[in-house]
Amino acid sequence: MELNWVRPDRGALFVVAGPSGVGKSTLVSAALAKLPNLRFSVSATTRAPRPGEVDGTHYRFVDDARFARWVDEGAFLEHATVYDHRYGTLRDPIERGIEAGSSLLLDIDVQGAAQVRERLPEAVHVFIAPPSRDVLRQRLEARGTDDVATIARRMELADEQLRGCADFDYLVVNDVLEQAHTAFEAILVAELSRTVRRQRTTQQLVGG
Repeated sequence: MELNWVRPDRGALFVVAGPSGVGKSTLVSAALAKLPNLRFSVSATTRAPRPGEVDGTHYRFVDDARFARWVDEGAFLEHATVYDHRYGTLRDPIERGIEAGSSLLLDIDVQGAAQVRERLPEAVHVFIAPPSRDVLRQRLEARGTDDVATIARRMELADEQLRGCADFDYLVVNDVLEQAHTAFEAILVAELSRTVRRQRTTQQLVGG
């Protein structure tokens, strides 16, 4: 159920990171369903669409030449190469959305988050963590989608992600899912209630 929500004058970019299997997608999907004027940031990629993926909804699918041109033009807040394909977050739609009072959720790794932190300091960074490394491994094994080698690689990547958690503004430990939902959504609501994002309301109160 959506909250009864007053749209802020200026939105926010929420950068969400955490290791694979920690539950980011579950938390993000629930927040998107509950908070009005909050949407998922659609990244650009050079990989081909997978079955069921829609251009502009899941990703912006572009060729290597266009992606390279955008890099040269400084069009990205962050970009990276993953498994021979390039991924990036375009700056313009993010900034236009924020100015219009909309807010966006961006799900990236800690390296991408560091680029955003440098290029858009006002972004709010939230790290989703498992209660322990052992619990994370158990969750990856329980999914039943990866072989032993893949899980080992995911755990290596998880260690890289976890080492960067101290650079984030907020830490949500996803131990009990309901509590993690509450903590995550509280962060979003609190940030969007800041006076810097509600200048018109503040001025009305002061003037009144």
